[in-house]
Amino acid sequence: MKRTRLSVCRRKARFVSEADALVVAQTGRVPLRAYRCDRCPHFHLSSRTKGKRVPGSPT
Repeated sequence: MKRTRLSVCRRKARFVSEADALVVAQTGRVPLRAYRCDRCPHFHLSSRTKGKRVPGSPT
């Protein structure tokens, strides 16, 4: 897995829990997924979904 760049981490919104991030993700216009950052102890949102499970999508 590729490591998150520190500059990207600093720009993104930070969420204490995955649940908090997913609440915000559901209000967006594009599909977003939450992920735990490997640079900080928080969760961020990403629009990159290729090869990833997106909450709410059929499997």
